[in-house]
Amino acid sequence: MKSILSLGLITFALTFCGLGDKIKNLSGSSGGGSANSTSNGEAATSAGSSERPELTAAQKSIQDSSSEVKWDDQGISWKLPPGWPKLEARKETLNYGSPATGFLIASISVMQSDFPSKISLDAQYTSALDLLKQGKYEEVRWAEIDGVRGVEWIEAMPEDKDGARRHQWIAFRNYQGQNQQLNIMVSTKGSNFDKRRDTFAAIMYSMKIPKG
Repeated sequence: MKSILSLGLITFALTFCGLGDKIKNLSGSSGGGSANSTSNGEAATSAGSSERPELTAAQKSIQDSSSEVKWDDQGISWKLPPGWPKLEARKETLNYGSPATGFLIASISVMQSDFPSKISLDAQYTSALDLLKQGKYEEVRWAEIDGVRGVEWIEAMPEDKDGARRHQWIAFRNYQGQNQQLNIMVSTKGSNFDKRRDTFAAIMYSMKIPKG
């Protein structure tokens, strides 16, 4: 019974949070001159640079009361508040949380050594900007977490407030001889997102990412 319940929660989490690669193939310019951050359609002026997220007092308090969990297969760790159970930890996927708290979902995609990671990440940023203009994203920016530069976005409230709303970050790293795409998200249903916003930021920015 316990295993059936665990499987059901994992299935719910994966369906609810909508894991899927959004990276597009891009032929041509890598777009290195793109602005680094946008909110409500306005672009920042420091082209190509990344922001290092800084915690608010509320987010720092959440981190201070959280405990570290480590993804042993990938060496990545987060600080999670009490009440975030482990659902799954495999070599390339990890899931923590519940419908009551929200979900942390991480996935690793191993790419070929010559995969154009920078071009792909620039394409992801361009795609995210398009969704921002369409009103589907609330914020898009380049964000550096533990020294790794990636594309971060927060989705806007879905039309169905019981639908998923995500805070997501995609990046690349070289780890143990592999060129890896990292896809990290924290999510809950739209009607609960604002209440979880600080918790999600505290979790996302607590991430430690080994390289090399």
